[in-house]
Amino acid sequence: MPLVVPGIMSGGGDKTSDWMNKLAGKKLGDSSNETTFAKTDLPKEHRVVKEGDMTTMDHKPERLNIHTSADGTVTKVTHG
Repeated sequence: MPLVVPGIMSGGGDKTSDWMNKLAGKKLGDSSNETTFAKTDLPKEHRVVKEGDMTTMDHKPERLNIHTSADGTVTKVTHG
């Protein structure tokens, strides 16, 4: 049976899922509507990772990583 440590093994699942539901398929912009999410509504600790970008390997559990496609559409959201 694997060791389960709350908050470590789960990767913050609920928080990440909530952000994925809010951002999936949208682009980031100055205001929110059905196709855009306002950058000002993102948490202070976040980074946008565009397709093909290199990232640092530092781990910050509270940082929201927003992965986008070449056209700027959000494809994935992670924490770390």
